[in-house]
Amino acid sequence: MKSIILKTILVVNLLFIYSCKAQTTSDYITFYNDVVPKLNSMVPYKTQFYGQNFSSFYNELQNKNLNVIMLDYDTKTDPGNEYYVLRLFFSPVNMWSIATENDYQYPWVSITFENEIPSQIKTMVEQSNTQWNLNFVQFFANMKIEKIKFVGVRGYDNDDYSGK
Repeated sequence: MKSIILKTILVVNLLFIYSCKAQTTSDYITFYNDVVPKLNSMVPYKTQFYGQNFSSFYNELQNKNLNVIMLDYDTKTDPGNEYYVLRLFFSPVNMWSIATENDYQYPWVSITFENEIPSQIKTMVEQSNTQWNLNFVQFFANMKIEKIKFVGVRGYDNDDYSGK
C-alpha cells in the first residue's frame, strides 16, 4: 500500500513540475514577445541618442514601458580596467534560468559612454545586488552616450546573438 501511495505522490509531483516548467517557459516567451518589439522599435533611431545624456535614452525606455530590472558594467577594451559600458537587463531573475535552460536569448541593451563611468559604480552595484533603482537613474543621468547596442532581440530561439 505504501508503494502505491509513494508512486502516486511521485507521479503527481512530476506532473506538477512538468506543468510548472511549461507554464514558466510560456511565461518567458510571453515576456520576450512583449519586451523585444518595443526594443526593436528603438533600433532605427538609436543614433539620435549618441552624444546625448543617458537621461534622454532612459526616458524613451520609460515611454515605451520598458522596465530595467538589473544592470552590469564592463570595460570598453579587453584587457582594461576603466569602465565605460553599462548593460541594462529587462528580464526578472527567475526568467534567466528559463532562458538559459532552453537556450533562449534574453534581451538587453549595451550602452557605451563617452567618458569613464565613475568608480563608485562598483560599490553601488554590490549594495544593490545588481538591481536597478533610482540611484542609478540619477548616477548615469548626465553621462553622454557614445554607442548603443540592442542584444538578444532577434527572436527568443534565434542562434544569432549579435547586437543591433
